[in-house]
Amino acid sequence: MVRVLALAGGIAGAAALSQFPEFSQQYLQRLAGQADALQAVVEDFDRSAARNLLSRDEALAQVQGTPFLEDRRADLTRTFARAERVAGDLALLRAATPLERLMMPQRLAEPETFAATWADFRPAVPVTVDGAITAGIGFLGGWGVVNALLALLMWPFRRRRVA
Repeated sequence: MVRVLALAGGIAGAAALSQFPEFSQQYLQRLAGQADALQAVVEDFDRSAARNLLSRDEALAQVQGTPFLEDRRADLTRTFARAERVAGDLALLRAATPLERLMMPQRLAEPETFAATWADFRPAVPVTVDGAITAGIGFLGGWGVVNALLALLMWPFRRRRVA
């Protein structure tokens, strides 16, 4: 019974993790779109600042005086920080293979992009080498977790060997 449950856990792990390469690819595509959109905002602001002979920081400092302008400055500051973060994540994810991306889940942490990718994601049969490898890793992980949980649950009921 324990082996059957461990096998089921392994199969579930394989099925789940085999989807990671495709999910990370779709996430990467969405992240690239986010990076492009954010870069357009940054470049537009920087062009406006340059036309007025201002740096970005100098131009931001001039966005003040009313509650609306203060809010707008805060929005722009967050947008600039997000654009930098997204561009950094995108560069690292593009350089990584699907298996390398498995080791960098913190780079798939853009909340809006992750949620949108997850909402549209449809599982597929893994037909790539990366999919097969991640399926194998998922199988071993699922099998190990279920085995460990069952061993922990059964521990109080083990028979003690009498010498």
